[in-house]
Amino acid sequence: MKMWAILFFLLPLVGIAYIGWHIWTLLPLHWAWKSLVILCGTGCFGLLFFIVNKNLDTLPLALSQMLYEIGTSSIFIMLYLVLTFLLLDLGRLVHLVPRSWLYGNWWSVAGIFVAIFAVFLYGNLHYKHKVRVPLTLTTTKPLAKDYRIVMLSDLHLGYHNPRTELARWVDMVNAEQPDLILIAGDIIDGSIRPLIEEDMAAEFHRLHAPIYACLGNHEYYSGCPEAQRFFRQAGIHLLSDSSAVIDSTLVIIGRDDRTNLHRKSVKELATEAHAQLATDTSLPSTPSPTPPTEKVFTILLDHQPYNLELAEQSHIDFQLSGHTHRGQVWPISWITDAIYECSWGNHQRGNTHYYISSGIGIWGGKFRIGTQSEYVVATLNSKP
Repeated sequence: MKMWAILFFLLPLVGIAYIGWHIWTLLPLHWAWKSLVILCGTGCFGLLFFIVNKNLDTLPLALSQMLYEIGTSSIFIMLYLVLTFLLLDLGRLVHLVPRSWLYGNWWSVAGIFVAIFAVFLYGNLHYKHKVRVPLTLTTTKPLAKDYRIVMLSDLHLGYHNPRTELARWVDMVNAEQPDLILIAGDIIDGSIRPLIEEDMAAEFHRLHAPIYACLGNHEYYSGCPEAQRFFRQAGIHLLSDSSAVIDSTLVIIGRDDRTNLHRKSVKELATEAHAQLATDTSLPSTPSPTPPTEKVFTILLDHQPYNLELAEQSHIDFQLSGHTHRGQVWPISWITDAIYECSWGNHQRGNTHYYISSGIGIWGGKFRIGTQSEYVVATLNSKP
């Protein structure tokens, strides 16, 4: 098992023990009631193990949706309880918090409950608000026309982002009247079952522009063959280590996810795309020493934003990535900011422009604290 997976499960267990001890000393109740409260909290977190093993697929859809929300929300609530008790312990250490606040005190219980409830109510409302991010891309390369492109990532459709939510997003995208729609992976959350049962493919057919997408790591979790079958049913053009030419002047390259250790390099994909352009009979046949790479605008879809220098070295004009969610909630955003060269937003390396999206959807509990759910509306135009 990878180290990150061990830490993912070990650290929450330490957190549960820390929270459990504080709840035990804080609640002015009989030991049986305190034990029940701690057992319920531990059981909510334990649902994560049930979810990871895809056991939800065997239950009625409504029940699966409820259990998913409880289990995945618990880890975020647990994080904020740990931070709360750490702050109180630190305050007690420097004699700012009286000992009585942490032992058998209903006022402290009420205060902590109200504070946690308020934070996560805000986080849920903030998640539901989708931020429209305008982006202007200007190039000296000739384009067949100016393009309006809606860019998305990390939809995470499944038990917690059902068809009703997808329908709302489709309406938002259609309102932009895009020429193209690009999706940088993780369309599916972890199981294909809710997408099939709710016929989410029909919602994608309501979109008024061609859709191009690459694979994300969660497509591998759900099963690549099943994901690819769904994309075909939904009319999504999947670019998995392949490219598409738009109007002879725009190339979209979709890179397979980093989960595939044998995926092609950015350089290989760029070379293949430009070789395809060289043999494209729709391109002007006038003799010119200018190579195809300097005649077309190249967009790379690469789900995980590692090694951004590769796009620059391969003369990619623009790269769209997602994956990070920018941690979803603070202070995890500090961790993603430290891990990635750019974990969210605009970025530039040489002549290559990047946008790392925090995603329109989300994994797990529907909370955004210190981050945002977003979609990008890009205008691509050329200047002399």
